[in-house]
Amino acid sequence: MDSRIERLAEIVLDKACRVGKKDYVQIVGGIEAQDFILALFEKSVKKGAFPTIKASLPDQSFLYYKNAKKFQLKWFPKLAMQEMKLTKAIVYIQSDTNRKELARIPTERINIRQKALKELDEWRVNKTNWCIVAFPSTGFAQDAGMSLKEYEDFVYSATNFDFSRLENKFAKLIKLENQTDKVRIVGKETDLEFSVKGRKAISDLKWLKNIPAGEVFNSVVENSAEGHIYYEFPAVYLDNEVDGVRLEFKKGKVVKESAEKNSAFLSRVLKSDKGARFLGEFGIGLNYGIKEFSKDILFDEKIGGTIHLALGQSYKECKGKNKSIVHWDMIKDLRKNGKVYFDGKLVEKNGKLRV
Repeated sequence: MDSRIERLAEIVLDKACRVGKKDYVQIVGGIEAQDFILALFEKSVKKGAFPTIKASLPDQSFLYYKNAKKFQLKWFPKLAMQEMKLTKAIVYIQSDTNRKELARIPTERINIRQKALKELDEWRVNKTNWCIVAFPSTGFAQDAGMSLKEYEDFVYSATNFDFSRLENKFAKLIKLENQTDKVRIVGKETDLEFSVKGRKAISDLKWLKNIPAGEVFNSVVENSAEGHIYYEFPAVYLDNEVDGVRLEFKKGKVVKESAEKNSAFLSRVLKSDKGARFLGEFGIGLNYGIKEFSKDILFDEKIGGTIHLALGQSYKECKGKNKSIVHWDMIKDLRKNGKVYFDGKLVEKNGKLRV
């Protein structure tokens, strides 16, 4: 087995999920991640835990959403909820063979299912040690425009390193952000201001819920966003790709949206619920080892020199109050003529921190 797989499994179990003796552990993944799944399973057993493997097969989600009746979409899995309450850790392995599997499924059908599973998902987020981890697969390699071998090197270079080297840089930024009221983002076709006053900036080195790591994130005061923003990178959500997104905010709410490609999908998602038009997260990418956009949010939101803003659900840990079934991260590239201000003070210029 590739030693990099063994190392990644150790990071997930020891640092992210903190698996110990007699912990019930769910390992969820697809066939391309078989070696990684087995490495996680074996190491969990050796720790004295109780691991179980949940298969995620190609076309499984497509067949469900294509054929399920409305009563099935609304069904709440009580047995899964009982299992979740017994679960200490969950590892979700991202290893899709087809990134477009749900691209032609109506958004409304997916929304119905997400609403039905809300209680289950909230328990997972708030009561378990969960982690979403990237694993090299053909689907993600194709989207990134790389061979599988190139993509493997790309993934492991971002995941298998000592994250503690970033702690000092993160700590300085967090301290400053937690003293900040107004954040202003300036860049190409962008001038957007919002408040983070009274909220709590967090390093993902503390959480390590997503691997790779490399961001400081916060919630946004719900009615505070004013201005406009343009996203150079495609915004990917529910296997749909939206290019050239432009959003205009007033009193915290998206009042005008457009896109160069797939604008109808953008508008449908924003109609999912009341919270979908408000910002739930502001994040700053600080992993300068990730330089290329890959259409994988686990990597793209960490790119050093970018910021991301998520529409929809906010994090309670950041004292966020916005609620939505949507959480759609969109990446803004600030490496060319981009600036970030905290209460009028320039803290990032052209993608480089000045704190």
